[in-house]
Amino acid sequence: MSALLTDSTLSLMAHGYAWGPDLRRAHHGAPVVRTHLFGRPAALVHGPGAVALFYDTDHVQRHGALPAQVIDPVFGEGAVHSLDGPPHRVRKELFVSLLMSPSAVRALTEGIERGWREAVTGWEGRRVVLFDEVAALLTRAVCDWVGLPVPDDAAREIAQDCVTMIDGSAGAGPRRLRARHARRRQEQALAAAVIDLRGTGPHPDGIFSASRHAAVAGSPLEAVAWHRDQDGALLDPHTAAVELLNIIRPTVAIAWFAVFAAHALHRHPGRRDQLRAGGPAYARAFAHEVRRFYPFIPFIGGVAVDDLTLEGHGIPAGTHLLLDVYGHHHDPDLWERPYHFAPGRFLGHEPDRDMLIPQGAGDARTGHRCPGEDITVSLLAALAPAVADLDFAVPPQQDLSIPLGRIPTRPRSGFVMEVAHQPRSQRARRFQRQS
Repeated sequence: MSALLTDSTLSLMAHGYAWGPDLRRAHHGAPVVRTHLFGRPAALVHGPGAVALFYDTDHVQRHGALPAQVIDPVFGEGAVHSLDGPPHRVRKELFVSLLMSPSAVRALTEGIERGWREAVTGWEGRRVVLFDEVAALLTRAVCDWVGLPVPDDAAREIAQDCVTMIDGSAGAGPRRLRARHARRRQEQALAAAVIDLRGTGPHPDGIFSASRHAAVAGSPLEAVAWHRDQDGALLDPHTAAVELLNIIRPTVAIAWFAVFAAHALHRHPGRRDQLRAGGPAYARAFAHEVRRFYPFIPFIGGVAVDDLTLEGHGIPAGTHLLLDVYGHHHDPDLWERPYHFAPGRFLGHEPDRDMLIPQGAGDARTGHRCPGEDITVSLLAALAPAVADLDFAVPPQQDLSIPLGRIPTRPRSGFVMEVAHQPRSQRARRFQRQS
């Protein structure tokens, strides 16, 4: 059968997150389903064995895993995500040192806590779109931490560009074009900040014009600007900008999880009291369940370096592998009642690193798992109780549906809320840490 007849690209674009589970169902739940995507041989792989195989860097690589029109809008050309072997190891060490330290997690969490406290007073008596507000708060917090503080209006502009990049990663036509323009705009501004910090160009006049004064010792801006790759050379300004954006953009992406958390609280009102009373342990379990239950990443791409076998199914070298993330998180053989939102499944223990994989599997320090996962969990575990503690109403005149046919997806309305005036005692207890 010709590749044209077996190509799944149009089916993927039409069915979105349901594409992988539907494809496996049509093949009787096979752990490997061979197909074509974008005219190239591909295989959808599923299950614990597939996770282990996919993250074996001796046999599966990332370079060339997805076409440039898919990967460039979200990750950028030359990003760490597209590297393998020693070049990946050296570049990854930069991100590990910046993102996986407890101090980084704490600093970003405290930044979003401060931002929330300041913002909420301005929401009182108003109708706000939670997705937009949280995206701006996350942008402000991460830019401060990176060493590139920006005012509120600039934070909203950067947030919108980051959202556009993420939204355009699986889109076509105008969506992709807008994503490319947004990426180019932010890369140019960040490259100018790097050039300015190195003293090799004029002081920039753009969004990040304060960079010369903000680059304190040890800041991510300084670390990226002076990082040397495997060949001993500094990153060129464009690549440095790409990697700075690969710190800022994923932090902004937590807005998707935050609005999913609000959606869960709206659908399950009893969870609000549990979040208020359950302390950090329940908040963290809630964050894990949001990341498992709600759709964000449909699959992760790789390329088979040599001929592989998974549960008796052959995979020829050069095949593009798609690890079925959404299907993995909703597989009844792996999860009890997978379509039931149940934070309690994570209470009292952290999930196995190869079971909960919304940001990849394996070892984040050495492999391709996202090194910012701890930051994601910490920020979401702070934001979810804050939303639960907020006195708000959800206007019925909005569309809270989450279309699975669209990648990435979220409640269509962005989750509109009418925020009441907050009692002083309620403000005081928000974000108080419990020992």
